[in-house]
Amino acid sequence: MYLLMPVIFIIGYLFIALEHPLKVDKSASAILTGVACWTLLVIVAGHGQGSGPEESHFAEESLLEHLGDIASILFFLLGAMTIVELIDIHEGFSIITDKVQTEHKAKLLWGLSFLTFFLSAALDNLTTAIVMAALLRKLIHKKEDLWFFAGMVVIAANAGGAWSPIGDVTTIMLWIGGQVTALNIVKEVFLPSILCLLAPLAVASFMLKDNLRRPERVLPETEEDAAGDFEKKLILALGVGALLFVPVFKSITHLPPFMGVLLGLGVLWVVTEVRNGRKTYESKRTVVEVLHRIDVSSVLFFLGILLAVAALETAGYLEQLATALDTTFGSIYTVNILIGLLSSVVDNVPLVAGAMGMYPLSVQPPDSKFWELLAYCAGTGGSVLIIGSAAGVAIMGILRIEFIWYLKRVSWLALLGYFAGVATYYLLNG
Repeated sequence: MYLLMPVIFIIGYLFIALEHPLKVDKSASAILTGVACWTLLVIVAGHGQGSGPEESHFAEESLLEHLGDIASILFFLLGAMTIVELIDIHEGFSIITDKVQTEHKAKLLWGLSFLTFFLSAALDNLTTAIVMAALLRKLIHKKEDLWFFAGMVVIAANAGGAWSPIGDVTTIMLWIGGQVTALNIVKEVFLPSILCLLAPLAVASFMLKDNLRRPERVLPETEEDAAGDFEKKLILALGVGALLFVPVFKSITHLPPFMGVLLGLGVLWVVTEVRNGRKTYESKRTVVEVLHRIDVSSVLFFLGILLAVAALETAGYLEQLATALDTTFGSIYTVNILIGLLSSVVDNVPLVAGAMGMYPLSVQPPDSKFWELLAYCAGTGGSVLIIGSAAGVAIMGILRIEFIWYLKRVSWLALLGYFAGVATYYLLNG
């Protein structure tokens, strides 16, 4: 029974990976995997040797505790997706896409990747991925090109989040926990992170030969449906401003990021309704209409994945895994490299939390090599598989990217960048 939960987890991941040939939506597979893992955990806790109602109650309490963290991510995702869709339906992104004149794939890839890299450091990798997915849909028509650019966006978003204290949930954990300081993480991890992006970008440039085909612009059905120039600029400015304000709101109030996103959404909701005036219930550009466009299945996919990983963490598998790495490999480089690669399969948060528990600050002091390299590896290793990071899961759901396609076309580029960054850190600090 002890090994049954990891088996269920692996089978669930296989169903997600083989979504296309099996013709079973990945959201269904993820939900079933998450529920099956928790069900098995409760059964084992209730009927194992020496078990009783206390163990079952502990499992229930753990589920509710994890559900709070999961819900905060899902509400953040819903709020950010709604803001981005609201900008989109008001044609706000056309202000940006109309200025992009080049149809040369390599030039566009470099521009979008660097935009993602720095935007991810200012926002976070999840929010940046949602924004960039909306931009890519406006710029690229062919599905193969759209998915490839999206894969590079995942790499860029995770690389950009690794060197910023607010760019990734794991760097936030290490920053708040006192393992790293803000200025030092920027100084020490920036160069490895930029190499993590530059290495796959350089290779990808040689793979992109022909020009892009831009999607045809969908014109409004009537003149009344069209957004004016002022309205486009207003909603774009308010939407992007709301997303940029989230880390500021968090630092001021210490409330979870989803509260900042909901604040921004509330402001946008009021502004759009006031702008529409009497036409609020007739307009196609209201928040109510936008909510119908949100892809709920991608949110449920997120829920299933997070539930499954939370079950493994509650059962103690991830802590045992972190301990096994520590006892088997003595080198901090080897341990961190493996933690980063494992974070492409399971969530990097419990892995980093396990490492923080194993190494007190008396053993690994603040801003030591171990914590700096952990921030880089845990932040960028998730790019190796598309379901290995919040940015990847979001883009996979929004653009319907297939797991196997990403594995064949992008994973090796992500690995190249990952090891390029590790090598850079070793040369600078080894």
